[in-house]
Amino acid sequence: MTSDYKRLITLLCAGSALALPAVAQAQSIAYGDVSGSGSKASSDRGGDGADADDEDSDVSAPRRGGGRKIRVTPYIEAQQVVFAELKPGNDVLTYSVLAAGVDAAIAGRNNQASVSVRYERRFGWGDAIDNDAISGVARASLSVVPQTLKFEAGALAARSSVENNGAAVTSGLEFGDSVTQIYSIYAGPQLATNLGDVALTGSYRLGYTRVESPDAIQVLPGQTPIDVFDDSITHNAAVRAGVKPGDVLPVGLGVGAGFNREDVSNFDQRIDDRWVRSDVTLPVSPDLHLVGGVGYEKVRVSSRDAVRDPVTGAPVLGSDGRFVTDKSVPRAISYNADGLIWDAGVIWRPSRRTALEAHVGKRYGSTSYYGSFAYAPNSRSSFNVSVYDSINGFGGQLGNALAALPTEFEAVRNPFNGSLSGCVAASGSVSSGQSPCLSTALGSVRSSVFRSRGVMASYSVTGNRFQTGIGAGYDRRKFIAAPGTVLAAANGVIDENVWVAAYLNGRIDRNSSFSTSVYGNLYESGDALSGDITAIGATAAYYRQLTSKLTATAAIGIDGVKRKNLVDIWSGQAMVGVRYSF
Repeated sequence: MTSDYKRLITLLCAGSALALPAVAQAQSIAYGDVSGSGSKASSDRGGDGADADDEDSDVSAPRRGGGRKIRVTPYIEAQQVVFAELKPGNDVLTYSVLAAGVDAAIAGRNNQASVSVRYERRFGWGDAIDNDAISGVARASLSVVPQTLKFEAGALAARSSVENNGAAVTSGLEFGDSVTQIYSIYAGPQLATNLGDVALTGSYRLGYTRVESPDAIQVLPGQTPIDVFDDSITHNAAVRAGVKPGDVLPVGLGVGAGFNREDVSNFDQRIDDRWVRSDVTLPVSPDLHLVGGVGYEKVRVSSRDAVRDPVTGAPVLGSDGRFVTDKSVPRAISYNADGLIWDAGVIWRPSRRTALEAHVGKRYGSTSYYGSFAYAPNSRSSFNVSVYDSINGFGGQLGNALAALPTEFEAVRNPFNGSLSGCVAASGSVSSGQSPCLSTALGSVRSSVFRSRGVMASYSVTGNRFQTGIGAGYDRRKFIAAPGTVLAAANGVIDENVWVAAYLNGRIDRNSSFSTSVYGNLYESGDALSGDITAIGATAAYYRQLTSKLTATAAIGIDGVKRKNLVDIWSGQAMVGVRYSF
């Protein structure tokens, strides 16, 4: 990847974030206002997937105070970090860090956005090497025509350490050749309007995801190196027309169509998924509806092989360390399914604070389950569960996770390197179908397309003095690859990832606050040579406001990666620093 191309992707992610109107609560660390006097904005209305004909399709508390709240907080920061390797060696490295960033957001009835972007440069002392990093996350829902047309966008920049089985470990262990930078961005319109009794909805999303290739990944003798995802472009579109029960008939009727396409640069992999379906809604009571649908879907996954050495037949690697795709050979079909799809389920919405959807049916040639549950007992807390089943590449999975983030959140960051944790802290209630966590999507950077099934849950509470949250999930990926290609060894391999991430932040007094976080990942690979990976860690930080603009920080942390077939890694860190907020 050239330096110009790297800067272009960086600017796309950061620029998308900074171009959004912005407000308070984009950073979990209460720099500049540890007094806690600022009010919290509650959750947004009109989450992804909300039906235009159902005013209670979101679970959110009424917005307090009304109007629009805007805040932008740029900052610069200086740190001194000590990194101690506890196992397998005992090296101690020291870094000086200079960083700059901005935390911003907007909270309004029709427009919501949250942005947190940070760039830092590390200057190594002694044997420590210099490096730099950019990290950030952004989500926005901007109204073009109130209640009718809005524009959705999101962006992510994150760092991960890649293991020998493709697992991406996001932790304080971000030094060494296995580190990679991940970028993702998406944008698109959403339409919701009515023609008489008929509700019309439509959406389109264009996304791009890029993973830089690590310089080296430690593998076992005889193990084929994992092909790391390069980049992909995704297209998602859907339209639907429907009538509510009682408007025309005693039951509700609808018809819709959509497509999902992802073009992965590795071996020209392509997912082409097109579907059309009709659905019916049968009211049992004002709060409980039975739903069902039937339709037709065609899903095809294809790819090409690598260029082969004419003498040895071995696949050829390019100057960037990736396999060179042979454009001259025809596409090989790795997955092809078309035919009848159906599902049946229940929708329960007793209030604006509670929503449940549960569906079972047939898709992708087998039984499929999906659904969601959202409960917001008040404007400061929310509980969410989602069950999913989809065919994607890494880029498509990450794009879906970005689009499902709430639009009002605070980024939860590692105090040592500013990297993002697996979840964001929702500033208010999270709407049905949304999730504040990205850990599931970031679990593996294998290039192969996969069918992903799993569940994730989150709970968060925002109080006057404390803010806490926990997210957990299980993700099962079955990889899909064409026989006779370099990726064939991955076909049918099943990787499983169990993860948890939690944080507790609070105000001690008017001039001081604290933040804590813990994480854990258990990654089990179906590749017998790869083995399992367990990553765990915790951080704690103290913040003291010296002036209205200047804040001092002290932090400690520990990280570890336990590997079945490779040596374990443990490290500890300590840091002191100051931040000036403009």
